[in-house]
Amino acid sequence: MSSLGKFPVLSKEGSENVVDISAFFYQVFRSQLSISSVSDQDAGRAGLQPVSRWKAYGLNGYPGFIFIQNPFLPGCQRHWVKQCLKLYTQKPNVCNLDLHMAPEKTADLWGQSKEKLRRKGSSKCEPRSLLEKLRWVTLGYHYNWDTKKYSANHHTPFPSDLAFLSEQVAAACGFRGFQAQAGILNYYHFDSSLGIHVDESELDHSRPLLSFSFGQSSIFLLGGLKREEAPTAMFMHSGDIMVMSGFSRLLYHAVPRVLPNPEGTALPSCLDQALSSDLPVGSVIEHSSDEDWQVCAKYLQSSRINMTIRQVLAEGQKFPEESGTNTESRAPSEDSHHQENSRAKRHKPNIDS
Repeated sequence: MSSLGKFPVLSKEGSENVVDISAFFYQVFRSQLSISSVSDQDAGRAGLQPVSRWKAYGLNGYPGFIFIQNPFLPGCQRHWVKQCLKLYTQKPNVCNLDLHMAPEKTADLWGQSKEKLRRKGSSKCEPRSLLEKLRWVTLGYHYNWDTKKYSANHHTPFPSDLAFLSEQVAAACGFRGFQAQAGILNYYHFDSSLGIHVDESELDHSRPLLSFSFGQSSIFLLGGLKREEAPTAMFMHSGDIMVMSGFSRLLYHAVPRVLPNPEGTALPSCLDQALSSDLPVGSVIEHSSDEDWQVCAKYLQSSRINMTIRQVLAEGQKFPEESGTNTESRAPSEDSHHQENSRAKRHKPNIDS
């Protein structure tokens, strides 16, 4: 078992040491992936290593839960970080800042923030840029934080590059035909947390929930079918992917804490790696300019970005007829997301890890 290396499981008693797999053999096992479902070429086009090289693990007692340790090719995480900060924040996508700012003020968060971020020092007294005030962005079918529902009337095109990435990961985990229909991007800082919750608003629970993490590290709690069940804790580091499917699809989970990456450097070394100049034909990965990456790197020095992707509807399924007022028009309340420390606004725990 020691050949499996290290899996970042913490004890249920709360120890914050990464446990060697050989000492935790009763809980962790190597997950079998569907290597033939994703060609090496398609994996490369998504910025991923060949599936045969992925280190994927499961946990006894949590069937359907898969933890994949950073399967990204060198430099490819940078693409997804830049997309989350520069592209996916653009309209028609929806973000928390839309709740109290005029549309023209949130049309270009990147453009309004990049110089302030680039010049940012270490003082906590400096005013935050709009990107630093960002808490969530929704893609595809836009989640309504008040009704906790999706709606056919509130939908915008899902990013094609992120859909391609999600399809490859889902296929490798045995879910060929997965359709990326909705995404929630979470933007965490060191004082951020996410309370215990379950993702159940999708109409089709037979498809997995995919979670991608970039930047600083966090503690992730995986609980049970009931809120009061004791969770298992684990670290999530930059590039790690989690898949919740089957029995584990509707388990309670939370992110109680964001932590500096364990290497003790401003950014984890996997984000310092340069992207190959020879990208495969059809790659969805794009090179980031040095100027753009400078802004992204500055942001990530105190932040973590998480993308969760879901399929909302089964093939051929439709939303039920809605009666009364159009749910799309109901804006989510300002306190519908992260929980932060007492100096910041407190938010209700809600969807996503």
